[in-house]
Amino acid sequence: MIGLTIFLVVLVLVLLIFIALYNSIVRSRIQIDNAWAQIDTQLKRRHDLIPNLVNAVKGYMKYEQETLSKIIEARNKAISATEFGDKAKAEGELSGLLTRLFALFENYPELKASQNVLNLQEQLTTTENQIAFARQHYNDSVMIYNTKIQTFPGNIVASIFSFKQREFFEIPEAEKTVPQVNLEI
Repeated sequence: MIGLTIFLVVLVLVLLIFIALYNSIVRSRIQIDNAWAQIDTQLKRRHDLIPNLVNAVKGYMKYEQETLSKIIEARNKAISATEFGDKAKAEGELSGLLTRLFALFENYPELKASQNVLNLQEQLTTTENQIAFARQHYNDSVMIYNTKIQTFPGNIVASIFSFKQREFFEIPEAEKTVPQVNLEI
């Protein structure tokens, strides 16, 4: 009788641990989905601001039409990307082009004097900062989730229920380099 009681207690404890691990992994997965939704919200805001900025600077930057066209192309590519990896890559390219555009502003003093352009630039800069913060939160959530499903005993629960690793939102190499600004004319 005592042996059966001990067995049942151990079985209930194992079951409770199993349930707790499962729920913990599910909570982490939901947190990742929420973090991605926050990034997506900021990306949409950026996508909405870019055409306004391009239209505002188009007249001033007659010699930079290729850069402006590339920005619009990159924006459209980012909007149409459906796979996570493609979207992250397209957004990284767009970030790099926007950084280049902001660096080019230094060559156009009349742009710095335009209140409309300054306002759009400030909104876009704020949005870029919010994207960076949301990306950090997302990557932290992915790290916690991936750790849970790869370490014992969470890896057992993860394999039983087919939990898969999530990808980090990596910064492309092009975005890691500091843009060169040449103020000599």
